[in-house]
Amino acid sequence: MKCFLAILFLASQIFAQTSQRDGQHDFDFEIGTWMTHLHRLDRPLSGTSNWLRYDGTTVVTRVLDGRANLVELKVSGPAGRIEGLSLRLYEPESHRWSLNFANIRDGKLTTPSVGEFKNGHGEFYNDDTYNGRPIRVRFVITKLAEDQYRFEQSFSQDGGKTWEANWIAIDTRVK
Repeated sequence: MKCFLAILFLASQIFAQTSQRDGQHDFDFEIGTWMTHLHRLDRPLSGTSNWLRYDGTTVVTRVLDGRANLVELKVSGPAGRIEGLSLRLYEPESHRWSLNFANIRDGKLTTPSVGEFKNGHGEFYNDDTYNGRPIRVRFVITKLAEDQYRFEQSFSQDGGKTWEANWIAIDTRVK
């Protein structure tokens, strides 16, 4: 009986390992060039409702055989220009992605957001600080239509009970 239980346990462990979804190709949809319409909240967590608008392009390139990709964002608007770079890395053990963003203006990487896609919907989280205050960051990717996606970043000051969106980009594929 002990031998049978041991075999049953091992079989369940193997099944659990092989049945976990491999998310390595979750960002394949985004490889290419996109027209980006970006709205950025002027001063997050200040009570303002002044949104700044930008337009430009996003170019996403597959690297390391699809285990990573590079995102180059270049947008401009009345408030100026934003140039950013995001390196997304796939973690095969956890089946999750880390999103690492750098604003070219200051040359620093932000704290990576980590998460995954479920049913085509991506959610990524991290703990960070904003203006010296601890915050929770949420980054959500949603498909709007064929070749059109929404990317939304929100901050929470209360551990994720409430969220304030501060970055909304709508990307449409350039054919």
